[in-house]
Amino acid sequence: MKRHEAREKAFQTLFQLDINEIEIEIKNDDPYLETVIRGVIENVEAIDLLVSTHLENWALERLPYAERTILRIATYEIKYLDDIPVNVSINEAIELAHKYGDEKSGQFINGVLSKIIKLGE
Repeated sequence: MKRHEAREKAFQTLFQLDINEIEIEIKNDDPYLETVIRGVIENVEAIDLLVSTHLENWALERLPYAERTILRIATYEIKYLDDIPVNVSINEAIELAHKYGDEKSGQFINGVLSKIIKLGE
């Protein structure tokens, strides 16, 4: 499975988990997909804290599920996966935002992730 497809499947899975607040057993043959899902789940508190500190006039809990899930995935990739270039994580997040969010989602996601990256420099 290509990473783009794996990100989309990770988004769908994590989106459902966020909405339904259930636990799932992850069984998948794609190591990247499993890494992202497990990584976001295991680090969600740290990821949410990092994202929250870079939101202006928003509380994380008030974000639409799609944007919150996309930010979690991209932030996980940026902070925890060294083999993925930051610009790839951002571009993939923006693509997901265009597909699953509204017309302003891509710009919003880009802005938040840019602030997170500047913090890491």
